[in-house]
Amino acid sequence: MLPVILGLSGPCLTADERALFGEAEPAGYILFGRNCVDREQVRALTDELRALSGRDDLPVLIDQEGGTVARLKPPAWPELPGAGPFDRLYRLAPISAIEAMRHHGRAIAALLREVGASVNCAPMLDIGHPDSHPIIADRALGQEPMQVTALGRAMLDGMRSGGVAGVLKHAPGHGRATADSHAELPIVDASEDALEEDIRPFRSLAWAPIVMSAHVVYRALDPDWPATLSPLVIGKVIRGRIGFDGLLISDDIGMGALSGDVSARALAAIKAGCDLALHCSGDLDEGRAICAGLPEIGSEASRRLDQAVAWAADLSGAMSYEQAASRRDALLAYAPA
Repeated sequence: MLPVILGLSGPCLTADERALFGEAEPAGYILFGRNCVDREQVRALTDELRALSGRDDLPVLIDQEGGTVARLKPPAWPELPGAGPFDRLYRLAPISAIEAMRHHGRAIAALLREVGASVNCAPMLDIGHPDSHPIIADRALGQEPMQVTALGRAMLDGMRSGGVAGVLKHAPGHGRATADSHAELPIVDASEDALEEDIRPFRSLAWAPIVMSAHVVYRALDPDWPATLSPLVIGKVIRGRIGFDGLLISDDIGMGALSGDVSARALAAIKAGCDLALHCSGDLDEGRAICAGLPEIGSEASRRLDQAVAWAADLSGAMSYEQAASRRDALLAYAPA
């Protein structure tokens, strides 16, 4: 098995994808809008991926936060609220907001479980700051660590009760970045003491199964390398100060924040301490190059992967989408826009 999560080109596997995936055995896959037409099609796709891998517990990832970040979209799937309504409700009634977010997690889990997606790249724990780039500010769960932690935990708990593992992103905190890492490399000049505020939600939820690294340079932590490629940030901050011992995956190595060819980026992320490299584009030539350049997954990464996929195995708290969404929306109605 290779320490990489790969994207797919379209709604069905091509013959070339089947050949590559069968030979290389990537650790998992990630779905995007281009892969999601309707419920029956996505379920058939995830079933085929599992059959090809021979692993019933194959992790199939997706980004389904709600709001602007949702791969399952109307009309085939319901529209989901973004962070704003939960933020507004928390300021009025924190306990109600936490319960609303827990039901939001349950509702999302019901949608994902139906189509065979087992890991959701959420919640986002990046704290909103006055100068945060809109790519983060519009999705932040709040501007205060306690609020972000409470809402993030509720979403994690809700998804877990529905059989879906969550991913905390983007460690050690993307909120102070004023650039969009999809397009360029953000550089943060804040002091270590100031960064403690951004680190706090990740430390509080360090028991989560999966964390995603940030493509951001934090000059106070490592002046030369973004967190994804930094042994200092991964070893001393994510594994050390935060205390995270779960599965660490990179953000998408195809993003504009990183330079060099994608195979070198993937290898650098693994060497820096990421357990898995994430490649989202579905470009087959890039996927081949990445697979050719990576070693077999290490024993520690394999252990963490096994723990992550088993984390949400108990479905005793699962609800239907309709039941969970109804409870969520009834609470959110107390904080209209």
